[in-house]
Amino acid sequence: MSLKIAIAQINATVGDFAGNRARILDFARRARQEKADLLLTPELALCGYPPEDLLLREDFCTACERELEALAAELPDIAVLVGHPEKRGRQCYNAATLLHGGKRLATYYKQRLPSYEVFDEERYFDSGEGPCVLTLQGLRCGVNICADVWEAGAADLARQAGADVLLVLNASPYHIGKRERRTEVLRQRVATTGLPVVYANLAGGQDELVFDGGSFVLDSRGDLCCQLPQFEEALGIVDFVDGEPQPGNIVAAPCLEAEVYQALVLGVRDYLGKNGFPGAIIGLSGGIDSALTLCVAVDALGADKVRAVMMPSPYTAELSLTESREMVRLLGVRYDEIAIEPAMRTLAGMLEPQFAGLPSDTTEENLQARIRGMILMALSNKTGRLVLTTGNKSEMAVGYCTLYGDMAGGFAVIKDIVKTLVYRIARWRNTCSCAIPERIISRPPSAELRPDQTDQDSLPPYEVLDAIVEAYMEQDLSPREIIARGFDPAAVRRVVHLLKISEYKRRQAPVGIRVTQRGFGKDWRYPITNRYHDPY
Repeated sequence: MSLKIAIAQINATVGDFAGNRARILDFARRARQEKADLLLTPELALCGYPPEDLLLREDFCTACERELEALAAELPDIAVLVGHPEKRGRQCYNAATLLHGGKRLATYYKQRLPSYEVFDEERYFDSGEGPCVLTLQGLRCGVNICADVWEAGAADLARQAGADVLLVLNASPYHIGKRERRTEVLRQRVATTGLPVVYANLAGGQDELVFDGGSFVLDSRGDLCCQLPQFEEALGIVDFVDGEPQPGNIVAAPCLEAEVYQALVLGVRDYLGKNGFPGAIIGLSGGIDSALTLCVAVDALGADKVRAVMMPSPYTAELSLTESREMVRLLGVRYDEIAIEPAMRTLAGMLEPQFAGLPSDTTEENLQARIRGMILMALSNKTGRLVLTTGNKSEMAVGYCTLYGDMAGGFAVIKDIVKTLVYRIARWRNTCSCAIPERIISRPPSAELRPDQTDQDSLPPYEVLDAIVEAYMEQDLSPREIIARGFDPAAVRRVVHLLKISEYKRRQAPVGIRVTQRGFGKDWRYPITNRYHDPY
């Protein structure tokens, strides 16, 4: 008894039914050439994931139904298990349907609907009931969809219904540590059911989410038999002989810095590509954040589609100019310098009567950031290119950023990367090729909005700041618990206070790529108006 299963690790686009159908069809033809009997697609592969409120539109679901029929009619002689939404009267299900010979042979409805982190499936879907077991080449294949396998129940029902192997369709978004966590969870399902598992995951960027692929196969002992690459489309083939998967190709996991960098590159490439932007514009500062953002943009889009703009002020150090010029030379992008001092003088004169008798403060500093934001947005409007903002997670957490200034733009590339990780990724990127001059990495971080300014004039050291933000924001620890870990109480109070009062800024920030288990996006929903005070 043998069955050859192909895994279609595809990059689907939400709402692009024809494009997604063509992708599935292409993978089906390639799988058939490899003499596969079954092609397994990711969750909701036909409509893309997550479709969100598009599912509330009747015409969206109707269009998806038409594409499913068209796909069934076009497929070569291979069974395909495809993910799609399915309406049944007033109910809507997250479904997987087996297509073969132009017909629908069986359909499974997802049972566990996640409504945590970035997920909100209970808003759209009804829960399925009961198992679905398909018999292919004598092998009985149980079907689950993503969250079904993250807890006991659905997989056990498949086993009780006689399944010999578990097929799992997934749209599992990336965050640091997710690859290892998936394997751990699926090994738990193998241990309780005794079923080998074929896990097909989506690959691609969708707004703030990045789906990293990394599809894999476990045998009935929980041993890894096959592992597809991360952050790219791939076709995987696994042979089942007498109910057990045979050893196949295993792509090793990259280091953390490489993995996160690949997520950023894919996120940028798909956000701009799927939304039709012809290129990107980045405001260079001579600092590490804009340098890393520029690297990501070039690696995602190509140097010809990236434009860097340096906007020096009287406070810009010569080091910032020389190193920015060196970096754009290394990367080969278009580079322009636009001095902002004339605009600073004009605004100062316009506002002088309003500011009479008042000391200079952050108001004048923020004007510089807003002048730069205005210039970048003007270039964006004129060229159609998207401005990529360069603020990191540490700054977003404590509001060390300017509304309508450095926050102005269309996509926040490193929004979920804390400052300490920015440095680690930058150093890793330089191991691939020299891209970021060493003096950009080694210099003290500064906004350069006043003479001799450094970030640590206003903030705790980033090693301390990042650890407090991670503990409070990602791990939900209380200030009392963070202090108990040995952090200075004054630093904890300051960081938590800044984090709370900056919520109104974050709500106005552009969407950005999520790489941690909790980013400032879909999975951070704190009220702006908030008088709750944490106990200390």
